[in-house]
Amino acid sequence: MTPETLALLEVQHLYARQSLAIDGGDAAGWAATFTDDGVFESPTYEQPVTGAAALEDFARRLHESAPHLHHVVTNVCVDEVGHDHLDVRATLLIVTTQDLATGAARIERITTIHDRLRRHPSLRLECRRVVRDGDGPTKQGAAHD
Repeated sequence: MTPETLALLEVQHLYARQSLAIDGGDAAGWAATFTDDGVFESPTYEQPVTGAAALEDFARRLHESAPHLHHVVTNVCVDEVGHDHLDVRATLLIVTTQDLATGAARIERITTIHDRLRRHPSLRLECRRVVRDGDGPTKQGAAHD
């Protein structure tokens, strides 16, 4: 396997653990996917969240306020593989279960995450920046009909 393929598998595993942790109410587990001084920045929230304790508190409050929220990561693109870091982009869908009896769900937001990952010795998030679509087309191509 190439280093790029191994990196992609490692990133996908990290994202799966991270999504399952925050969706399942494991705030400490979610925060542990970040470096101790990790940063989470999203337009949904007023201020970036920085550091292990703040990240854990953020994840705990999020799950308490929205226990049926699901984070679905797809279209993972490893842009750069360095000696001790990776730069990654991916699509993050925020999905809410609307009807617990039927399991009906609704996509709340579709965003792009821009991540800087560091080895500690395993991969951990140093910085996540969440970006929503703006008025213009996506950077990857033209506007769609």
